[in-house]
Amino acid sequence: MDWQDEGSILSLRPHGETSAIIEVFTAGHGRHAGVVRGGASRKLAATLQPGSRVAVAWRARLEDHLGVYTVEPLQSRAGVLGDRLALLGLGAVAALLLFALPEREPHRAIYLSSEALLDALAQQAPDWPLAYLRWELRLLEDLGYGLDLTRCAVTGERENLVFVSPKSGRAVSRAGAGEWEARLLPLPACLLGQGGASAAELVQGLATTGHFLEHRLARDLGGRALPEARARLVAALARFTPSDAAR
Repeated sequence: MDWQDEGSILSLRPHGETSAIIEVFTAGHGRHAGVVRGGASRKLAATLQPGSRVAVAWRARLEDHLGVYTVEPLQSRAGVLGDRLALLGLGAVAALLLFALPEREPHRAIYLSSEALLDALAQQAPDWPLAYLRWELRLLEDLGYGLDLTRCAVTGERENLVFVSPKSGRAVSRAGAGEWEARLLPLPACLLGQGGASAAELVQGLATTGHFLEHRLARDLGGRALPEARARLVAALARFTPSDAAR
């Protein structure tokens, strides 16, 4: 069994004295692990860093074996090392993909979205926090937990949508909220694709996506806790100082 693909490294761990096991989010084969012989060497250290984009060739005797990777570097994305917040962003992306994606199952849409976000992080683009928030929204959608933010679940109106029902995942207008307002989740305009986002709006949006990541996705994965890397990013973004993140 063998194939070739491209993707980004999500994790690296030692394997024996000289090798390493990496997990790569590939375009055509999803999240896929394999052994890199000599992966513990200094020669391969830069290539095998999480976030690095690589070309891989995988080979195994049988399809269900761990297999062996041959790795060629395509893009290092070392730019994240110059910014602590971007590094936290990279950690959260990798951790959530490892947490949420089934092994060896292609997810083309989230793959393309993840690659774009990793590029933004590496370039320290000023709008990456907002891109990260929308990436979580797309992750939920791709895995079957998408939110319906097109119209109010109560009145049917398409305007003044400011809440999300924590049960149905549907938008609710201010008029439709009524006495249930205190129980609803925030729906900042940035989650609707409208303009940029202040630090407060980013945190509101992440509270909403976090609710569904925890109470829908994580519940269906056996009730596992969401990765600590995401919590660290959310805490750091809560202290985010620029007034706006560009669209």
